[in-house]
Amino acid sequence: MSPSPQRARLHLVGLAAAALWSPLAALAAFPDRPITIVVPYPPGGAADVLGRITARHMQLQLPGSTFVVENKAGAGTAVGAQAVAQAAPDGYTLLTSSNTTWTMNPALKAKLPYDTIKSFEAIGTIGSIPLMVVAHPGAPFNNVRELVAHAKAQPGKLNYASFGAGTSSHFAGEMFKAAAGVDIVHVPYKGSAPAMQDLIGGQVPLSFDTNIASVPQMKAGKIKALAVTTAKRISSAPEVPTLAEAGLSGFELSAWVSFVAPRGLPEGVRATLVKALADAVATPAMQADLAKAGLELGYEPPAAFEARVNRELPMMRELVKKANITVD
Repeated sequence: MSPSPQRARLHLVGLAAAALWSPLAALAAFPDRPITIVVPYPPGGAADVLGRITARHMQLQLPGSTFVVENKAGAGTAVGAQAVAQAAPDGYTLLTSSNTTWTMNPALKAKLPYDTIKSFEAIGTIGSIPLMVVAHPGAPFNNVRELVAHAKAQPGKLNYASFGAGTSSHFAGEMFKAAAGVDIVHVPYKGSAPAMQDLIGGQVPLSFDTNIASVPQMKAGKIKALAVTTAKRISSAPEVPTLAEAGLSGFELSAWVSFVAPRGLPEGVRATLVKALADAVATPAMQADLAKAGLELGYEPPAAFEARVNRELPMMRELVKKANITVD
């Protein structure tokens, strides 16, 4: 016995409604378990601080959600980046990092376990982190001019710390070497926190590190700041001159901070995450927390990420060649 036309129509309506409901239900259920933000550095550094601030404020934008931060350090951020690139593209695993991951590692290393564009899709960029040239209080130089003179008097004898080979602090140090015409020796650490610890302890006399890590130690008298690597002086330490002001004309480098997910997110999930980050950054509370941490605020939507990578990567490759930057 065949169904009546009315019953057949009701059956088709039901199927259509079910088809529409399924993705909406899936979207409504997101997130139904904790979202992990992977920081490819050890705890305590700038990326870790910013990751935790962002996790806390994104959680407020998604009532009932839970965000956790997981530190996966190693290989100049490649360990953490690989872990996220290989994670399921379901919105439950995000990565936060700087141009160390997006443009510097690709410029420096022929083979990486991820591709900046093909492996990830952007959630948004929150701003940039200035870098500083900092020294142990007992170092025999108090400004850039004295540092350059000291380095030239003892070529190959002065060590400088970075928070990892291929990171923005490593690039800053090698750019400084090329610009100042000095021979100083790179000592890579596995993150900002251990590098800063050794700088404070006097195991290394000089370092290139973020303002987020450096300014509190500078204000506590545990280190001294010689210069910033940005084009202009920074609000968190306005008394510290730029390297350009100190005689290295045109010197400029900072680390911009983005959030990405494995490529292939469901559109609704991606839209939810993008909105949560944008709405969080727009709140005065998150802006205050980021500014207090030392971030130079500058939100950019996802579309700006690929444009920035495509613009900056050739510049970083040219810098690697010009400054002869290598992985130690």
